[in-house]
Amino acid sequence: MKLKYLVLNIFFCLQFLTGCQKAEQIKDQDPLTLVSKSAEQWTGIAVSRNNRVFVNYPTWTDSITYSVAEIVDGKTIPYPSEMWNTKIGDFSFYAVQSVVCDGKNRLWVLDTYNKQFKGVAEGGPVLYVFDLSTDELLRSYNFPKENYFENSYYNDVRIDIEREVAYITDSGIGGIVVLNLETGASKRFLTGHKSVQPEVDHLMCDGIKWKNSVASDGIALSPDFSELYFIALTSHTLYKVKTSVLLEEKTTEQKVQSEVKKVTEIPATDGMLFDRKGNLWLGGLESNGINVLTKEGKMIHLLRDKRIRWADSFAKNLEREIFFTTSQIHLPEDKRGDYEVYKISMSLLDEYIEKQ
Repeated sequence: MKLKYLVLNIFFCLQFLTGCQKAEQIKDQDPLTLVSKSAEQWTGIAVSRNNRVFVNYPTWTDSITYSVAEIVDGKTIPYPSEMWNTKIGDFSFYAVQSVVCDGKNRLWVLDTYNKQFKGVAEGGPVLYVFDLSTDELLRSYNFPKENYFENSYYNDVRIDIEREVAYITDSGIGGIVVLNLETGASKRFLTGHKSVQPEVDHLMCDGIKWKNSVASDGIALSPDFSELYFIALTSHTLYKVKTSVLLEEKTTEQKVQSEVKKVTEIPATDGMLFDRKGNLWLGGLESNGINVLTKEGKMIHLLRDKRIRWADSFAKNLEREIFFTTSQIHLPEDKRGDYEVYKISMSLLDEYIEKQ
């Protein structure tokens, strides 16, 4: 009998040790994979269907080397060429804020034409689109003056590849611009509406007071392109509106305003991105984190890590990986380190949900 209990004790001890070992292995697994780092500040990130990775550097200082670059083997090279990044001539970038890849193997580059927030330059914002199979410019889109203001800052863009429509946030004044990619015609909505205006004049990010007041910034399209989600940067209220309302030929400002719906309160975020399942991936600016608003409406605080210093923009690939930039916007320049691009697996969310 004693021998039996001894064997059982040994068995349970081994099980306990094995379990601890597995738990320690899981604990030791780093969820963040470093893709690249840079001494210069980047904001936007885009990932193509065949895993080409692109970033952009905003013109917030005089010292940036490139406006748009491709990350190859961890290193950045100017995209689509050195010439485009000289800021000289008609075919060159001026003040890029965002890059986005779509499902048609195209790269979209949003140029604010507003260097260092000193005002929109002559000609106004531009949206460029490149064919990634040739790396050639397909088309550039300009906007009529009624769709931007002197202090506008076209911040982020999402593409509806079914209807060929672009949706753009203006974080300078606050507003949503809808661009028909076939005709080039555009409309502006929600200027001055509370849904695109900042709610607070500062954020407390990891104990640091970032005093600023920024309008509509983050933007995301639902997987079926039926709803547009958006939020001001210094805000905690997420809003949405049906794209069918925005696309009605005779829609009015009053109609659009009446159709804007509050989704929920969320931690402050910069970029936003839907995965294919309808989960909305968000930054956690105030806590060095990554959050997810599930399709069921539950907020999950997925990651907290000191390395996630202002998760700025998000992109995904076909391997269910989320890429994001860290732009360290809240930190004084003398407290900043290298700016990073990290990737995480969407399986982290699956594992979290399974444990609940």
